Amino acid sequence: MLHYQIYLAVVIFIATYILIVSERIHRTVAAFVGAAIIILAGIIPSDKAAGFIDWNTIGLLVGMMIIVGVTRETGIFEFLAIRAAQAAKGHPLAILSSLAFVTAFVSAFLDNVTTVLLIVPVTFAIARKLDLNPMPFLVAEIIASNVGGTATLIGDPPNIMIGSATRLGFMDFIVNLAPVVILIQIVTVFLLELIYRKDLYISLDRRNRIFEFDARAEIKDYHLLRKSLIVLGLVIAGFLLHQYLHIESMVVALSGAALLLLVTRTDPERPLNAVEWPVIFFFIGLFLLVGALERVGVISLLARLSLEATHSATIMSGMLILWLSALSSAFIDNIPFVATMIPLIKEMGRLGHIQNLNFLWWCLSLGACLGGNGTIIGASANVVVAGIAEKRGLLISFIGYMKVAFPLMLVSIVISSGYMFLWAFLPTILAAAITLSAAIILYLILLLSRRSTIEPGDKDADTH
Repeated sequence: MLHYQIYLAVVIFIATYILIVSERIHRTVAAFVGAAIIILAGIIPSDKAAGFIDWNTIGLLVGMMIIVGVTRETGIFEFLAIRAAQAAKGHPLAILSSLAFVTAFVSAFLDNVTTVLLIVPVTFAIARKLDLNPMPFLVAEIIASNVGGTATLIGDPPNIMIGSATRLGFMDFIVNLAPVVILIQIVTVFLLELIYRKDLYISLDRRNRIFEFDARAEIKDYHLLRKSLIVLGLVIAGFLLHQYLHIESMVVALSGAALLLLVTRTDPERPLNAVEWPVIFFFIGLFLLVGALERVGVISLLARLSLEATHSATIMSGMLILWLSALSSAFIDNIPFVATMIPLIKEMGRLGHIQNLNFLWWCLSLGACLGGNGTIIGASANVVVAGIAEKRGLLISFIGYMKVAFPLMLVSIVISSGYMFLWAFLPTILAAAITLSAAIILYLILLLSRRSTIEPGDKDADTH
């Protein structure tokens, strides 16, 4: 590799990153132009460019976007949002909690951008009906979408990228991340209720207005809904089993999309238009930019420096990745950050003495997904909600959002740090608990056997 190509790859990558963060031009255009320059400069030969693209991630995103594009036409997501608000009986704090948990749950199985696109318009309608400021609800939904998306393989783009690069499956994410995600969601909602308690008080008459909504009227096509839910259920089952069937997650998603288009006989133009093609091409550009750094040896150099800083200790490396990911993802989009970190962690595993990289992958997932809550530009869902709000005359300012969300993000990372420490030492803790339990049981057995050998007459004899 020529020296000028190494410097050129770094300069192109940094320049592209600056353009993405500054938002002077669309991030897809920035990534695509950067990738084009990489290939034109010969850093990545054109005949090898396709090999640097993670097609499993691309296929999974396209498949799920098609499925969501068909399902959203049924109105089921609007139905769920209104039902959640009515179940709260119009109490604003309970509505905030209900919408946050619905958003988190839906985001775990759909991408979080799609979730907020569906939930936020209904939220504005509910807030308008109750004469409430929609800001608390929007903040809660932004945070919940990123928290809920952290729990599964398909919930957030960073997880899709990590799963594709590591062969970690759907159940791996649920088993290892869902417990801490549930805890973080509960704590976050509790803190949001404390923050907004004074702003969300209304009279009983205003609360009762929520029942003027007809949730059933939101369901536009029951026939399509039934087919969509059956196919969606099959796709989720496919994700649960794909590791054991040795099928890529991309195959599950694209097969589900094909089946849904077949059984619903939907005009493919509408669901294909629902695919966020700018996001897809943004990913393609990023893969090529990061691939260039990997090819010229920059990733390997960064891996060596990271290992030296942490002395190749797994826990130290994990905590570094967790906090670095969280703080970085708060200010830059977490997708390009994760795209850069994946080959770096792989190289750390190759060069260092870290045999089990799973600890590092879970740290990266938690840091990147949860860190995106820190600012309004930290994740795609945040930017989408801000855009929807602005179109409706509500400005979500950078500082205003950050005052509430950044401390909550730090709380979630502190909880994640504690969870990952426990995760790392779990075998030792279990061994100690088993040993202690065995010792206590043995002591009780010896104590009982000793008492059983003492006869009543011996007791009387001892008293004399």
